[in-house]
Amino acid sequence: MDKVKDRVAVITGGTRGIGRGIAEAFLAEGGKVVVSGRSADKGQRALDEMKAGDRAHFIACDVRDRASVQALVDGSAEHFGSVDILVNNAGGSDGFALVHEMTDEAWDNAMDWILNSAFWATRAALRHMVEQQWGRIIHISSVESKQANKAMVSHYITAKHAMNGLAKAVAFEYGTMGITSNAICPGAVETDLMMENGPAAAYANESMIKRLNTVDEVAAVAVLLASDVGGGITGALINVDGGTASW
Repeated sequence: MDKVKDRVAVITGGTRGIGRGIAEAFLAEGGKVVVSGRSADKGQRALDEMKAGDRAHFIACDVRDRASVQALVDGSAEHFGSVDILVNNAGGSDGFALVHEMTDEAWDNAMDWILNSAFWATRAALRHMVEQQWGRIIHISSVESKQANKAMVSHYITAKHAMNGLAKAVAFEYGTMGITSNAICPGAVETDLMMENGPAAAYANESMIKRLNTVDEVAAVAVLLASDVGGGITGALINVDGGTASW
């Protein structure tokens, strides 16, 4: 149906996992995508596998670096002529520890990786969206943004809660300009990384559906939010978690 026909989407962390799934869904709906990641080799591999020709482009970016994020957005606008959709998908944490043992380095890294990167990209993209009076900002948050029931990940939990606040603040400030801002809150998703390293069975058992969610299920919500008919949805925190979160 071409729900995002000719719209230009910038996706951080778009070479694999959820970001890659969203990129492929946008391409299937007629969009153009810029995927980013730290590895140029992985970026080229993603482009080759997606087989989208000149409708897909890769720009190397480390989202923990403000200048790199700015260059991603500016480069996307230069390449395709606009920035219509931003998906803040990149994010993670390391240095897992209880709060009293967590290092400044681990805390700061999580904030840059999740929250600050989303702010930097959103600020840069909004400058284009305000000018054209149309835009879609989609934050890939987490089920952990609505709860705190796991130890040693306070930095991740805190940053994801804050990402939801950013989504709502942007929705309020730009709602009359044709710009929406929402957060998708996935539970555990069946990605290659989860299947290799995550406690998949334990996460599945936390949900009502007793399985992991799929990348396609998350991507389908992203397509709706990015479309014209998604224009009435803003400031929303949408769960794709199989009923894991209590709200």
